[in-house]
Amino acid sequence: MNIAVLASGNGSNLQAIIAALKAKKIKATLKVVFSDKADAYALTRAEKAGVPVVAHLSAKDFSSREAFDAAVVALLKKEKVELVVLAGYMRILSPVFIKAFADRILNIHPALLPAFKGAHAIADALHYGAKITGVTVHLVDEEVDHGPIVAQAAVLIKPNDTFETLSSRIHKVEHELYPKTIDAFVRGKFKVVGRVVTKVG
Repeated sequence: MNIAVLASGNGSNLQAIIAALKAKKIKATLKVVFSDKADAYALTRAEKAGVPVVAHLSAKDFSSREAFDAAVVALLKKEKVELVVLAGYMRILSPVFIKAFADRILNIHPALLPAFKGAHAIADALHYGAKITGVTVHLVDEEVDHGPIVAQAAVLIKPNDTFETLSSRIHKVEHELYPKTIDAFVRGKFKVVGRVVTKVG
């Protein structure tokens, strides 16, 4: 299966995916790494790894969110991408994108959804006084942090945790959970019925 990774920043989850692919822990081919940010370090990681297509487009060059997404979809379709993996991609996907890859877009979120949705999930969990947070891999639908949950892992919040210490532990779990979940998804080990995702085989 051909996959694309979309990232807006540092790309640490991308690096974990690249490492898993090299170790043959994900039975797929990384065809495209795309970013909406020209200076995203994820692009550098992709170039160093020899990813066939490393691309950037700026939303400022398009008349609408839908027009931008249509251009990204065209790029991915040209490369015969079958699964889209979001790894710190900070844009909300439009219906144009979601319909083009229905049930074939995975995202990772640093909390146990449906708790602590949004861009500040780690800080929100800390400020709320939660005792447990974690990581969620989910399918993407037209609502933010809403699609069917594919996999989750819990992370305890320690009494002396700071944003930095908690983030570090969450990222470590992300880097383990995401590649395993991507591989299972690629190999058809999940069945989706409505909101319920179950393992098969």
